[in-house]
Amino acid sequence: MIAFLSLSSCGNKKTEEDITDSTIIENTATLSDAQIKNAGIQTGKIVQKEISETLKLNGKIDVPPQNLVSISVPMGGYLKSTSLLEGMHVTKGEILCVVEDQQYIQLQEDYLLAKAKIVYAKAEFERQKELNLSKASSDKVYQKTQAEYNSLSVIVQSYGEKLKLAGINPNNVVANGISKSINVYSPISGFISKVNVNTGKYVNPSDVLFEIVNPSDIHLALTIFEKDINKLAIDQSVLTYTNSNPEKKYHCTIILIGKDFTENGSAEMHCHFDNYDKTLLPGMYMNAEIELKSQLSNVLPSDAIVSYENKNYVFVAKQNNKFEMKKVTIGNAENGFTEILSDDLNQASIVIKGAYSLLMKFKNIED
Repeated sequence: MIAFLSLSSCGNKKTEEDITDSTIIENTATLSDAQIKNAGIQTGKIVQKEISETLKLNGKIDVPPQNLVSISVPMGGYLKSTSLLEGMHVTKGEILCVVEDQQYIQLQEDYLLAKAKIVYAKAEFERQKELNLSKASSDKVYQKTQAEYNSLSVIVQSYGEKLKLAGINPNNVVANGISKSINVYSPISGFISKVNVNTGKYVNPSDVLFEIVNPSDIHLALTIFEKDINKLAIDQSVLTYTNSNPEKKYHCTIILIGKDFTENGSAEMHCHFDNYDKTLLPGMYMNAEIELKSQLSNVLPSDAIVSYENKNYVFVAKQNNKFEMKKVTIGNAENGFTEILSDDLNQASIVIKGAYSLLMKFKNIED
């Protein structure tokens, strides 16, 4: 091995290979003055600089219950017509679709018949009431007519509410205007987010035909952890982007920070979009970055830190041209400097230039 290293040193003038004839004992390497000069090695110490921290979060788009409406037909039926497509805008009171079924004919018929009967029942009740006052009619007959009138009143009221549930105005139901179809109206203004039906399909009362989103209060729900909650505040700015298009950024503002933590120590934080984009739909996953306040930190030039086997290292200069490869924990990076979280290097002399040449030295020996 010594002979091989000596030949390599004599036969190659490159910087990385020029220092391969030095000695490594465990994690320490010894270089000659010439090797140090050829590798361009310079040393320095940890300094303090202002470094801003970026908090990275993820979550999904959400809307409050009153701004997301699922449209269904309480009594079911066949979808006669609709022209809706996902992404279309609708206004409150606009016809979304037309549904038809025989049961709507039956319901209107029952309502009109009950109304016709109650006219006679009311007149008979009033007549028996007058007769009973003069004792020309027995209490039994009077009470019977009263019960019949009250029963029909309940039936008429019940049919009226069923008509309203079906989307039919009871006041508009007349004998020569019975219809087999009903109109389904939009309860809010917004965008169609889902269309689950097609013309001619039979829909059950539990089926969701459409979903409408009111974008006036659409927001982003992000997952935060207990250790980060004190770093955040209401009205703080948030930069978000989707996985499919990370280049397009959306600006948000924090409107609510949850205090109810789950078992894994996480809570929800809600952010409002400064400008709504209708391509952002409820349930869509997003990433977020929040720039926190700058703080004074121990830093080194980023070139002083080398990465090897998913770990970060620096090289500490010792006496007699010795260099120790030491693992470090790093934090945030900004403007060419990286935060050093390890607290045992404050007074050390560290290689700030030529660190990768030293790394090649260690790698070559291991190989």
